[in-house]
Amino acid sequence: SSFIASRGTRVVAFFRALQRRAAMASVEAAQFSDDGDLDACAEALDQQRKQFEIEGKYEDAEQVKMRLDLLQEKADAKRKEALRQRQLAQRLGVEEAHMKEMQEFNQHWDQKVAEFEAHAASLQAQLQERHNQEFAEARKKFEMETEPRNPRFSKDLLNLRKIQDTLAKMKKYSEAGKTKQQADILEAKEREAWSSKREAKIRSLEEQFLHKQSLEMTGLTKRIVSGREEQKNARKLELQRLLQRYHNVKSQLESQQKIETWRNDKQTPRSRQSSTGLSGYTMTHVRTR
Repeated sequence: SSFIASRGTRVVAFFRALQRRAAMASVEAAQFSDDGDLDACAEALDQQRKQFEIEGKYEDAEQVKMRLDLLQEKADAKRKEALRQRQLAQRLGVEEAHMKEMQEFNQHWDQKVAEFEAHAASLQAQLQERHNQEFAEARKKFEMETEPRNPRFSKDLLNLRKIQDTLAKMKKYSEAGKTKQQADILEAKEREAWSSKREAKIRSLEEQFLHKQSLEMTGLTKRIVSGREEQKNARKLELQRLLQRYHNVKSQLESQQKIETWRNDKQTPRSRQSSTGLSGYTMTHVRTR
């Protein structure tokens, strides 16, 4: 009977131990199933460990301690992964912000370039139209005012016309006809010479006028080229500043993350006790029964 009683006591103790372990596992599973309740799970296990320690159940306390150590490792791994994910999100945030800034930068400058080119083309078109109108007016003026506006006939031609008239009045029509023929030939030559000389003078005036207009158009073109180059340099300078800001932010973030990772790796369970609650236990007096 004593054997049965002893065995029954051991069986009861065994089932109670199973119940305690099941309770601990249930507590841990319920708490650990929620990623945000690791501290609560640790607190519950630590309270159970303290109770076992008070009761002198050091084997059970040791098992709880082992569970706490495992939970601590899981919590550390979780924190490291959370830190990695958070740092990755920060880096992606910097990259996305940079890409957005670059897109806005390019859109802004592409629009400025398009506006500049449209304005430059408008100025050139307006100047060309004004030049065409001014040249048409100048050409009319040259045609009307360029001297001599009428031919100046030679004395020989004037004498032939007088002789022609005299012979006609004397009814010497045959001789008058011959004289007229000579005068017509000479007059045609003199008119052609006058016309050629006058046209050459007009062409010279037109060329001078066109040259003046060409200089004005060249000046406008040079100003446009200069403005285009200034705009190009301004865009390049602003891009350099934008990229420098990006590299500064990226370098600063990388430096901060390295420090943060180093501190996280160097942090001991005791140093995390106040913030995590996963190491709020000491086993300085654990003994195996």
